[in-house]
Amino acid sequence: MTVMDNKWSTSGGLCRDCGASVVGSGAVCTACGSHKILHHPELFNLSIAHVDCDAFFASVEKRDNPALADKPVIIGGGKRGVVAAACYNARVYGVRSAMPMFQALKACPHAVVIKSSMANYAYEGKRIKNIMRELTPMVQSLSIDEAFLDLTGTERLHGTPPAVTLVKLQKRIFEEVGVTVSVGLSYNKFLAKTASDLDKPHGFAVIGRAEALGFLAQKPVGFIFGVGPAFTRSLKKAGIITIADVRKRSDRNMMKQFGEAGLRLAKLARAEDFRPVKPGSIRKSISTEITFNQDIGDETELTDKLWQVCVKTADRAKAKNMAGRVVTLKLKTRDFKSLTRRRTLPEPAQLADTIFHTCLPLLLAEINGKSRGQKFRLIGAGLSCLCDPTGDSGDLLDPKATLRRRAERASDIARKKFGKDAVVTGRSLQKKPPL
Repeated sequence: MTVMDNKWSTSGGLCRDCGASVVGSGAVCTACGSHKILHHPELFNLSIAHVDCDAFFASVEKRDNPALADKPVIIGGGKRGVVAAACYNARVYGVRSAMPMFQALKACPHAVVIKSSMANYAYEGKRIKNIMRELTPMVQSLSIDEAFLDLTGTERLHGTPPAVTLVKLQKRIFEEVGVTVSVGLSYNKFLAKTASDLDKPHGFAVIGRAEALGFLAQKPVGFIFGVGPAFTRSLKKAGIITIADVRKRSDRNMMKQFGEAGLRLAKLARAEDFRPVKPGSIRKSISTEITFNQDIGDETELTDKLWQVCVKTADRAKAKNMAGRVVTLKLKTRDFKSLTRRRTLPEPAQLADTIFHTCLPLLLAEINGKSRGQKFRLIGAGLSCLCDPTGDSGDLLDPKATLRRRAERASDIARKKFGKDAVVTGRSLQKKPPL
């Protein structure tokens, strides 16, 4: 055993503020005087982490506007929209992500509502992921604000166990980016993600091998990520209320009664998760949606809205240097019924012009067909089956397609150089985009 191994004794602790080792069961850090001491018998033997930014969108807005520091902040827009994110001050009033805005404002009428700035959030999220990758190449991004890290074998590189590296990561993200993150540390991905939700915000929670089964036993089945209300009701009908109840059933029984979801649940109930941390997870789709302030049934208005979401989807695809082989139109009726229509293209698309002219006939077919007379509350456009862009030459039967695509590329260059409002296309100024 090396000197470094002796320093980080399993009987000692770790200071959350400065990352120093704490001898024995000490409650105060002798290095900085902090009382934020982390103790766990397996603390220095675990290496799989889940790092989750705390109320990320709202945290970025509060960082940029200190006047919002103590106020409840909701990220979203329009009374007909939904909550994209909410700070912890707003959550106290019951505000949650995906909640309709009118419900959120009813629960917290004094909240400050801010329209989301995805470009800003994406930029800050990328900065945080880059900091993570300096510690280990094994970073699996789950979303704009969370990721799994496998720090196995990094102790020799950094001179400290993974737990210490993660404490320093928390501190560095706060100092450089200005937001807090919560860490879950364990021996597999399921338990690491579970742990990161136990101590928020700016928390650090650990679930070790010795305690995992006991920790999970009396938790309700809905405690496991991915077990939603419908699945919970089905389990309850079968007499399965707690995770311990799941363990009483064989894998075969769970599979027979609940399918693949049942088998997955049976394994997680035993804290079994052998999935590796996979860096560079493949993004599956890029899309944009607009929820209207009032339901729309007019063809011209819907076409205008379609163009807007196609532009935003194209901008996101260009920013990520990706294209998609499948274009999807999404509509939601006034009674909340979702309609999706897809079309596979002969070559990958990235430009707004291509996305728009693919979605438009799908929209018109819906307006003039099964949904004639119907009004809609939402429209969206997306790309899937993502890949590298190959040129997006478009429809050879449309003689004006090439000219429109050249104009869009030129517009992109101008917007990049002079700002997003530097070029406003004729289509954007018209009530109805030219077909």
